[in-house]
Amino acid sequence: MTSTDHPQPEEIKLHRKSRLLSIRFSDGKTFRLPCEYLRIFSPAAEAAADGLPESGKSDVNIKQLAPQGSYALRIEFDDGHDTGIYSWERLYDLGLHQDKYWKDYLEKREADGIRHAEKNQATETSGNITLKIMYFNYLVNKLGTQEESVSLPPSRVQTVQDLLKALAVRKLERGYLLAENTVRVTVNRQFAEPFTRLEDGDEIGIVPNSPNPPAPPKK
Repeated sequence: MTSTDHPQPEEIKLHRKSRLLSIRFSDGKTFRLPCEYLRIFSPAAEAAADGLPESGKSDVNIKQLAPQGSYALRIEFDDGHDTGIYSWERLYDLGLHQDKYWKDYLEKREADGIRHAEKNQATETSGNITLKIMYFNYLVNKLGTQEESVSLPPSRVQTVQDLLKALAVRKLERGYLLAENTVRVTVNRQFAEPFTRLEDGDEIGIVPNSPNPPAPPKK
């Protein structure tokens, strides 16, 4: 396959809060690439002195995206790294082999005596995250509240999707009203994706997709 035949990006979207770059290619494949993953596998960062990709980038975010002609994307990260130019072929390859590359990276770092922060998140995190939840439309009456504050362990609730599942369990027989396909969620007054990451103090809005509540599941 020549470079001109290679799948081209049709949509590139930065989810800054979730630290993700979403790319949809012309062959229909869509990849969600964490900023940390992109930073570690930056074309300009591979020649590290120890022969291994960089570590300690779990909190890095993308500051700016700059197209390079019609063949690549230059990514500027908020840690000051701004020389990584990612061709469409490289971005596609990073997406297609993401699981393998990440697994290899973790194994190399651990063999070098460096554990990845994510692997110890549950034990290193102390205390819960507190979220302000606001319900809208029929949810107010059905759930019996318009607003509540919830405290949840970060080891269990990291994303919007996790939160909806946790709230559904808390609401018992009314939990079906919070199914992911029946509501939209805002985080700090911005519509969010299921994979949007949550942080302590976030304000969450849960809005039904329809003016009419769904039927309860059959027992």
